[in-house]
Amino acid sequence: MATLKKIGFIGTGIMGAAMAGHLMDAGFEVSVYNRTKSKADELIKKGAKWCGTPAQCSRGQDVIISMVGYPKDVEQIYLGDDGIIVNAKAGAYIIDMTTSSPTLAEKIYNEAKVRDVHAIDAPVTGGDTGAKNATLTIFVGGDEADFKALAPIFNAIGKNIVYLGTAGSGQKAKIANQIALAGSLAGACEAFAYSKSAGLDIDKVFASISTGSAGSKQMTDIVKRGLDGNFDPGFMIKHLAKDLAIGTETSMIYGTSLPILALVLHELRKMESEGHGNEGTQSLLKYYDVK
Repeated sequence: MATLKKIGFIGTGIMGAAMAGHLMDAGFEVSVYNRTKSKADELIKKGAKWCGTPAQCSRGQDVIISMVGYPKDVEQIYLGDDGIIVNAKAGAYIIDMTTSSPTLAEKIYNEAKVRDVHAIDAPVTGGDTGAKNATLTIFVGGDEADFKALAPIFNAIGKNIVYLGTAGSGQKAKIANQIALAGSLAGACEAFAYSKSAGLDIDKVFASISTGSAGSKQMTDIVKRGLDGNFDPGFMIKHLAKDLAIGTETSMIYGTSLPILALVLHELRKMESEGHGNEGTQSLLKYYDVK
């Protein structure tokens, strides 16, 4: 098995920059591209090589990783006329860590295979904290042999790394994760909306319910930030809305009715329309007028 040494990393935003930094710390030679170069400045100071285009960031690399915003971005950088697949060398591994469409992941896998390129879908969860601490959960879809070959890379950025199955399986599992957290997030916001309307002290309610059976990571790690007046994004409202939209589209294909998903997606889109899309998901508290 060839040694994986050179990595092209596309997308150095809130999470991507931390992930690329951990790969550098693990000894990999990392080249970076981001639409806004300033978001890669710290990595460049640390020794990463700057690339002016995704194509440049893909050429000659053993592994190319993407962590971008939306499925349309994934499709453009992978399947475009001067995208990742056409520029990747034979035998290279390409890993999309964006939360994206399972159908698109399958398409990328098939297009890559024609060119002897190994495609993996590996979306993550854990937010900015998980990225900074290299404790991300990674959902992996693709060929199992490729998953095993990429273990040193996954181990450098995550802790709970699960192989789910064939191409697209990682994306499907990530959407299941987002559906579960959406219900927890909205439920926690509603609990404090109820508490406020009932005239209770919010801090005391949090202290009384957050460590019991009603507690959740969404309540203690995310909603608590909003209760403390911090709406900075660890994970943006607009990105959770994107993920739940993918869940809505694919659930229709799979014949599954998901009413809670539909309700939370409606709430998130309302927040987006009111200018809160770039805030953290804890800003859903504002929908319920808790903050």
